[in-house]
Amino acid sequence: MAERIAADVAVVGGGPAGISAAVHAAEAGRSVVLLDPSPRLGGQIWRHHGRPPAVALQWRERLAGSGARLLLDTTVIDAPDAGRLLAERHGRAVSVHCERLVLATGARELFLPFSGWTLPGVIGAGAAQALRESGARFRGRRVVVAGSGPLLVAAAAGLRRAGARVVALVEQAPAARVAAFGVSLARHPGKLAEAIGYAVRLRGVLVRTGVWVREAEGDGRVERVVTSDGRRLECDVLACGFGLVPNLELARMLGCEATAERVVTDDALQTSVPRVFVAGELCGIGGAGQALVSGAIAGLAAAGARVPGALRRRLARERAFAARLSRAFALRDELRTLARPETIVCRCEDVTLARIGDVTASSEQAAARRDRGRQVKLHTRAGMGACQGRVCGPALSFLFDCAADTIRPPLVPVPLALLAESGEDGGGGLESEEER
Repeated sequence: MAERIAADVAVVGGGPAGISAAVHAAEAGRSVVLLDPSPRLGGQIWRHHGRPPAVALQWRERLAGSGARLLLDTTVIDAPDAGRLLAERHGRAVSVHCERLVLATGARELFLPFSGWTLPGVIGAGAAQALRESGARFRGRRVVVAGSGPLLVAAAAGLRRAGARVVALVEQAPAARVAAFGVSLARHPGKLAEAIGYAVRLRGVLVRTGVWVREAEGDGRVERVVTSDGRRLECDVLACGFGLVPNLELARMLGCEATAERVVTDDALQTSVPRVFVAGELCGIGGAGQALVSGAIAGLAAAGARVPGALRRRLARERAFAARLSRAFALRDELRTLARPETIVCRCEDVTLARIGDVTASSEQAAARRDRGRQVKLHTRAGMGACQGRVCGPALSFLFDCAADTIRPPLVPVPLALLAESGEDGGGGLESEEER
């Protein structure tokens, strides 16, 4: 039988947005439970092997004093409705019941396939950061950082500080757009100071804009990359990512209206499903500043407390920054042609570009995006592996305009014994498609 936990407000996600939401809801007098799959708080932004940033420590202390209950190492696997979550914790089933729900599930990297991207030594830019912060050694290793977005700069600076030899930073956005974005940081002094700090740490590193990795080469692992301007860069590691995409799976499972970029909300960050709120990257990719302020608004709204106008104005400023960020690092059309016919697109199921192209070419051009995505899944198994399309899904959307298929429980692979245990009061658990 699943362990039963009840709270006024449940918050899913322990990054800056989730911490802020939990703190504000608890300080407003509500009982709060915060769930996160990691053993440590902080999300990808604040999760550090050593001492976290001062701001992270301040928020952790505030959370500890708020009275909110923490459930770390806890992964949500199903959401039968807005008032109930089923989760796995230390191999056991947990059932969380709540009056209001705040989703702060964050984002993940966008990977686009190119020849050689499956070679050992090719990892995401964010993954390189996470590995470094988890204690992985990069000292003396030659690293090329490539793709798009400010995450590349942060990753390159962190790797260099860890002793890596950063061979080059390769950004696909044109120089003019990158420069204009840099100038716009004057409106955000804190972000400008952070950018200047990164620039100082990367002094002497080859930086190329308007350029992208065309191919990774090597015998058994990556040894060099070929860029679109014809350069061949010798390396031991290629850290490559093309920005971030929000983790929308749980929101979509609950029936929340969403685009590919964000969940649709009202001014209080309540979704189309009553009593379900979102914060952080589910509101659009915007960084820690947007995460904290959106978490505050969602937490207060979920608690039924008044949301100060100053918070709404701060969120408007952060959203304006996020819009500039999106425009500056928009992906160019040339990236759609990097993969060759034999290039694997779905790594879980070893599905090549050619197989997917055959299915989309045979579909009617007027077919709905979801229908095309379903046809690809049915005929090739792309998106049916262990990651359930979290890696290949956004790439398929970019390459073939295929929408993600219906989200079904469980959200992650779990043992059958846990599914049996998740039933409550002699029934329930993970419902069938018809029951949902």
